[in-house]
Amino acid sequence: MPRFSYNVILEFNKHHCKKQSLQFWSNHLSLITMKVDVKEERGPCCPKFKLFLASLSFVYFAKAFQGSYMKSSITQIERRFDIPSSLIGVIDGSFEFGNLLVIAFISYFGAKLHRPRLIGAGCILMAAGSFCTALPHFFQGQYQYETTVTQPQVTNSTESILPCLANQSHVLKNDEKSAKGIAACEKEAASPMWIYVFLGNMVRGIGETPITPLGMSYLDDFAREENTAFYVAGIQTVGILGPMVGFMMGSFCAKLYVDIGSVDLDTVSITHQDSRWVGAWWLGFLVSGSVMLLAAIPFWLLPRSLLKQGVQQAESADDSPNEQDHFIPETSLPSETPQPVTILGLAKGFLTSLKRLFGEKVYVLIVSTSVMQVNGFIGMITFKPKFMEQVYGQSPSKAILLIGILNLPAVALGIITGGFVMKRFKLGVLGAARISFCASVFSFLCLVTQYFIQCDNAQVAGLTVSYQGVKQVSYQQESLLSQCNMGCSCSLKHWDPVCSSGGITYASPCLAGCQSSSGVGKGMSFHNCSCIETWPVPSVNSSVVLAQCPRQNCDSMFRFYMGVSVLGAFVSACGGTPGYIVLLRSIPKELKALALGMHILIVRALGGIPAPIYFGALIDRTCLKWGSSLCGRGACRLYDSDAFRNAFLGLIYGMYSASFLLWAALYRSLVKKCKKQALQDRAEKCVPEEDEKNNVNGNGVSEANLKDGVEPESECAL
Repeated sequence: MPRFSYNVILEFNKHHCKKQSLQFWSNHLSLITMKVDVKEERGPCCPKFKLFLASLSFVYFAKAFQGSYMKSSITQIERRFDIPSSLIGVIDGSFEFGNLLVIAFISYFGAKLHRPRLIGAGCILMAAGSFCTALPHFFQGQYQYETTVTQPQVTNSTESILPCLANQSHVLKNDEKSAKGIAACEKEAASPMWIYVFLGNMVRGIGETPITPLGMSYLDDFAREENTAFYVAGIQTVGILGPMVGFMMGSFCAKLYVDIGSVDLDTVSITHQDSRWVGAWWLGFLVSGSVMLLAAIPFWLLPRSLLKQGVQQAESADDSPNEQDHFIPETSLPSETPQPVTILGLAKGFLTSLKRLFGEKVYVLIVSTSVMQVNGFIGMITFKPKFMEQVYGQSPSKAILLIGILNLPAVALGIITGGFVMKRFKLGVLGAARISFCASVFSFLCLVTQYFIQCDNAQVAGLTVSYQGVKQVSYQQESLLSQCNMGCSCSLKHWDPVCSSGGITYASPCLAGCQSSSGVGKGMSFHNCSCIETWPVPSVNSSVVLAQCPRQNCDSMFRFYMGVSVLGAFVSACGGTPGYIVLLRSIPKELKALALGMHILIVRALGGIPAPIYFGALIDRTCLKWGSSLCGRGACRLYDSDAFRNAFLGLIYGMYSASFLLWAALYRSLVKKCKKQALQDRAEKCVPEEDEKNNVNGNGVSEANLKDGVEPESECAL
């Protein structure tokens, strides 16, 4: 007789009456309905998980779009507010500072709350931060770039401007202008506009906090273990599209004049290749903020938890033969009501969890290695456009564009390759560590190669080459003066470069000794320049045009540099996903969200915040010519490219070299931990066999074990 019928008959005999049997079926009708409802709720699990994957991928794209556009706008912001590189490093580091304010609490408490909605709230904050960053453009007046040239009032005028004046009227005019500038500066100093950029970037950092720790822990909790690496690689690959779009947007905005739509561009005498040019930096922040608002919407539609992949089918198969068990009453189990979650209850285990987490030697080494690598990486990516501009003579817009269309696709391909290798060969923690370490070493060799791919300094009279034609670098502003321009009473503060036909740049038409001019706007030219006439190498003519001379014989070197840079980016990205898997698989599951959050906290505190500051401060020391603003010294206009290269690459080499020493210690600790885990797994497999053997003999523990004082697990493991 089937079990179901047998159980029913017994139940009927027990009650002895029809009334009681009807009461029996009535009592358990709710159980039947509950079972059906549970199965109906499990159905949408897969679509919800796919929605989460798509939403997390898009928010990774949006936040990477915002971050990369901020990096691409560093030079424009520096020029717009006339601030040094060290201060721009502080502004760039404000994003990490905002992260630090809440990352520990979000990582620990957020894992116990509604994670998708916390991510959605973070997206809204990031959008607000972008809009705040763009505010100064609407509060400030029009951009006034420094120049010593007075434009004719009439476009078709034949009026001749005299750059070189033999009397003191030019100096008096500059002094009068400076006095007005000081008054304007004092009025402006009460509300420095760059504070809005600082605060907006910090708000973006606060909003970005829950995305990685809560998003990745949510993904790892409900995805198959063997699919996690592939999902992480896919999300990071989609995220890489964000920097590509961000850098291309930065390149596009860098070519647009900052006050486009409100000034006559024909009256602007500089081009986007000039070091005084400021692009429409504010426009991209409005676009990226709008994109982030769209990314926030799907997270408000996701549930607090999902059914883990693969569990649904297994439970359905197990339920079919045991379905009748739900008809049998279980009166011994009292009904339980869920207890409300309190902040005090959540906070009790925080310090204990933190102590346990940092007791893991492997985790501490992972964090230490990441700190050193992130220091080098953040410094490199922040000032790489400026490095390409100063060392290889590229315009900021072209440098940003090349990073977006060459380096970042290589990074995306590298991330896909790393994730594919992990999934194809089913590598464990040690295999992932080997791939990540080898990729880091090879990319470091590519960085070392870049040191030998160099161009000569730009030839600027008085700064990188003397007026006698001898190559020498001078940090003294008095070296701009010579016998050929001594009688012109030229200002040494301003940067208004002109280029001669011989390829020599002069800091201003006055310092070139020019006596007359013609044309207007970008087409102005200056004639009868005494310094060109006395130059050791004869020139075609004694005229100059507004612009800095391009680098000579540098195009081929720049192509080699870009090739090595793209190759290094690809190889480095191949180790990104394996390195992340090492972090995920080296910590206990219950500490995963906290570990990811603390990893971000420490790495950004010790790597993301200080790196742009000390990189910028060291780069400032290589400046040859500072600009001037109403408030005094402005942004740097010209760097010593050799010193720039030594400082920039030297810092990166030092950081990565230190990380390799930590990598060696990390790998050794991983090997020991894996061996220990293997022994424990063998012991757990041997225990049931030993227990079964002892139970057959009638003993719970073998006599030999009792005699020697050795537990069964230890004996089996050995």
